Amino acid sequence: MTFNIEKSMRSLVSVLGIFLALFIVSCEDDDHAHEEEHIDAEGFILESDGTEIYREFKGTKTGSVTLAVGDTLELSVHFLGDDGKELEHDDHEGEEEEEEEAELRVSGFNSSIATVEFEEEHDDHGDDHEEEMALEIIGLSAGSTSFKLELMHDEHADYTSTNNVPITVK
Repeated sequence: MTFNIEKSMRSLVSVLGIFLALFIVSCEDDDHAHEEEHIDAEGFILESDGTEIYREFKGTKTGSVTLAVGDTLELSVHFLGDDGKELEHDDHEGEEEEEEEAELRVSGFNSSIATVEFEEEHDDHGDDHEEEMALEIIGLSAGSTSFKLELMHDEHADYTSTNNVPITVK
């Protein structure tokens, strides 16, 4: 009987040791994940030449994208914080690599009606050189489609639109 209790205790200690090791490793991974910067967006605005044409904020949407067959529409994308105001990019040295990792991804649109692609715009404001996220939409044939917008960072989405953005091509 003593032999079975001793064997059981060794098994229990081994299982607890493995569990503890896995717990420590998972905590280290969590600490590393918190070091990365993520955008905590609650919505976004699409603008054309400074005019808002579409907004999504906390699931509520206003506006739509309309263009003619053969037209190209360039839209700047501005993400919104919990207060509904535009999130600003921090301009700290050493963050350029991280900013390059963040990009827009679009999906779900009917490519026979319109194409939607991510592009980077460069705005020159005095001495500041700021890179904006932008979309280029090209109307190919009359009809309606829509797309989902995601802000990607290191293979995962920091933000995913709750509604598909409607596009009408006339």
